[in-house]
Amino acid sequence: MTEKPDDLRHMRHALALAARGLGQVAPNPAVGCVIVAPENGRVLGRGWTQPGGRPHAETVALAEAGEAARAATAYVTLEPCAHHGATPPCAEALIRAGVARVVAAVQDPDPRVRGQGFAMLRAAGIVVTTNVLAKESEALNEGFFRKVTVSRPLVTLKLAQSLDGRTASASGESQWITGEAARAYGHLLRARHDAILIGSETALKDDPSLTCRLPGLEGRSPVRVVLDSRLRLSEWSKLVQTAKEVPTVIFTTSAGEGGALKVCGAEVIRVQPDPRGQPDLGAVLRELAGRGITRLLVEGGAIVHASFLNRGLADRLEVFTAPTVLGGAGHPAVGALAALALGEAPGFKRMGTRELGPDLLESYAATA
Repeated sequence: MTEKPDDLRHMRHALALAARGLGQVAPNPAVGCVIVAPENGRVLGRGWTQPGGRPHAETVALAEAGEAARAATAYVTLEPCAHHGATPPCAEALIRAGVARVVAAVQDPDPRVRGQGFAMLRAAGIVVTTNVLAKESEALNEGFFRKVTVSRPLVTLKLAQSLDGRTASASGESQWITGEAARAYGHLLRARHDAILIGSETALKDDPSLTCRLPGLEGRSPVRVVLDSRLRLSEWSKLVQTAKEVPTVIFTTSAGEGGALKVCGAEVIRVQPDPRGQPDLGAVLRELAGRGITRLLVEGGAIVHASFLNRGLADRLEVFTAPTVLGGAGHPAVGALAALALGEAPGFKRMGTRELGPDLLESYAATA
């Protein structure tokens, strides 16, 4: 069925609603739904996936629309689910509500759905239009799509650097390279991801909290992940001392039990080592995906960033650049890469820029 002129407008509305769920709905996708009166385009109900993954967007929007949903059009950013899980299928809810038309952005890759939701709707006599802003919907839920199709989350590397690509001065001083606005946006990135990862060197040097500290979003701190091959992280570190408040997972290759860390509430997981003796990133990402993590923010340090780039596991970059120069003696944002020739280097496409006070944020997506 061909899309109508207003379909794009209403689907953009639904996508904006869906984005509100990022970082809150794992292991589910972030979905938005708008119920619209066909005769005048009035919005009757709207919803997005709620924290924890339910209720689903369609359920919320239909509840708001009530009886007015009968004969209306439902715009949804992902194919309505067709299987019984923690909640009844959304396709059934739309059928019971009596909507006349469903406009969907993209098919759900989950094998429990994958076209079956559309089939249920069509069998009930509902007109179904698909592939409306499909690319935008896939980009929004790239983490969910990757978890389902390749068993790993979307990986975003976050770098805060000087104009010459340094994260700290020669003396190791790094706080603060970027200004207040950039740091606030960095916390927003944390709120929009399911988990945040650092290496043991960063954990030992900075003793970070890795929480979201934006007013009103303090409850959206992601799961904290540390790569610590030798279990050097202290039980007195901020991460471990707050592990009972914010989930904290430590990946190691050590045969040690990490008993003190576990007593404090941290989870210690042993994985196979890579050739350098570090926790194998493929194994780490599979484990995180198995726990429902769809979006992973990697905050460093330089060696960890290089490891993800070397393995081709960096899907996006968020690069904050401050208008200062630290010189060649400063610490690099990314460690040594395995690529020996320009043509072998990881490639990225710039997707957007944003001015944050005196600093600049550039967002990139991997080209391969």
